[in-house]
Amino acid sequence: MKLLIKSVLILFVIFTSMLLIIKFSGLLTVEDIKEIFANLKSQPSYILGSLIVLLLFIDLFIAVPTMTVIILAGYFIGFELAVFYTFIGLFCASFTGYFLSKKYGEKVLDKLSSNETQKLEMKELFNKHGVLVIVLSRAVPLLPEISSCLAGTCKMSFKKFFIAWSIGTIPYLSVITYAGSISNLDNPMPALIAAIGITILFWFLWLVFIKVNKIKTQKC
Repeated sequence: MKLLIKSVLILFVIFTSMLLIIKFSGLLTVEDIKEIFANLKSQPSYILGSLIVLLLFIDLFIAVPTMTVIILAGYFIGFELAVFYTFIGLFCASFTGYFLSKKYGEKVLDKLSSNETQKLEMKELFNKHGVLVIVLSRAVPLLPEISSCLAGTCKMSFKKFFIAWSIGTIPYLSVITYAGSISNLDNPMPALIAAIGITILFWFLWLVFIKVNKIKTQKC
């Protein structure tokens, strides 16, 4: 358990550091993204779609306002295309994190701990609860990236990871892109309501998961 918490904290610090660097450097702001999208609106949709994929993919390495990108995708290229391109972007980011961690995660764990029992316990614990963590990860910023890396490090099966990721991601991006597609600059309320609503829903499910898990632990 201690090793799992330690790994989560290290990943959190890494991703948070990137977020703060991008935020305070002003390298990529929400206004910048809006302006770029607006400038590309008259171009063929695949150009803007490619940019959407790129932005969502590099979110694995530098912090990008994911929900804002997904909302803008719906607004600028419509629901169907937005779902398609945002799915590809999120897919590429999550599965790159998964496979990189699956290949190199063991080496990182070796540096964090030489205790084989601790490493085995961490993997068993994440594989036991990791599916729900991945499904609900969209509720918390940075958690999708962290959970993808942990899944790879703990050698969760690709099939199991893909199913959990799809269950958590596809409804999320569908709701957000649709809200963006029916919003406009004069009436952003659908997008705001969707963003707040889906965040509250995921947080509620998180609380239920924690409560149920706590009850099971007490019984054991």
